Amino acid sequence: MDLALAFATQLCPASAKRTIHELKPFSMNPGAAVKLSFHKKFSCSVAVAPDRIRVSEVEVENKKHDLLRAVQETQRGLVATADQRSVIEEALVTVEGYNMGEPIELGKLDGTWRLQYTSAPDVLILLEAAARLPFFQVGQIFQNFECRDQSRGGVVRNVVRWSIPTLLEEQEGATLVVSAKFDVVSARNIYLQFEEIKVQDINISEQLQALIAPALLPRSFLSLQILQFIRTFKAQVPVRRPERRSVGGLYYLSYLDRDMLLGRAVGGGGVFVFTKAQPLKL
Repeated sequence: MDLALAFATQLCPASAKRTIHELKPFSMNPGAAVKLSFHKKFSCSVAVAPDRIRVSEVEVENKKHDLLRAVQETQRGLVATADQRSVIEEALVTVEGYNMGEPIELGKLDGTWRLQYTSAPDVLILLEAAARLPFFQVGQIFQNFECRDQSRGGVVRNVVRWSIPTLLEEQEGATLVVSAKFDVVSARNIYLQFEEIKVQDINISEQLQALIAPALLPRSFLSLQILQFIRTFKAQVPVRRPERRSVGGLYYLSYLDRDMLLGRAVGGGGVFVFTKAQPLKL
């Protein structure tokens, strides 16, 4: 009996939760089993200590900070060098490892996410065009997921703020929205089916407003109607048609928590780093 108690004490340190185990101690009677109530005899623990959990959370936050610091000077990936991409990929894989394989939580995915970095060619072409062309600007880029209280999918909108200097307001003169439905096809994969492309929220510059309706002259009904039309103008182009298959793609959500989303477009479409943003009005 003393040997059994000593063995149990080594397994369960004194700082822990209490439980009851059945041990078969070394004794003269091989069939004898002794039920020991650690609740009555002494305290022991089989749970992970809270301090250890806190250390793990701090470690994850530090690795996320390392990733954001690595992408900071790349202009969302546009000017990233080969060495920078290598460092970013290493930091990305490290963060991805913390909840690898866990199912997607659509309630956590719901909301607006701001793009911090990408290697996706279709996005980099847009950023490069803005860098080269003096009459075109690209502002913030977002992904907006609508999937709260859903279990198998929802709607995602890729939102690009853009502008034409002198004609539209800086950076946010207009909004391009590419909408898609998505279905959860595995633990961390979603399949996108693109629905439509839309241009909306046109905000003309003060110079253009003055040209259409000069502030020093009485504004006519026609000029006011023109201003109102421009401000409320929306152009929609459907992508999905009944007679043809919808354009789509597979998207792997490699990491997700309350303030960071990492994704990979399956098939070599690039990686994405997003952080949580304020809700958009679309």
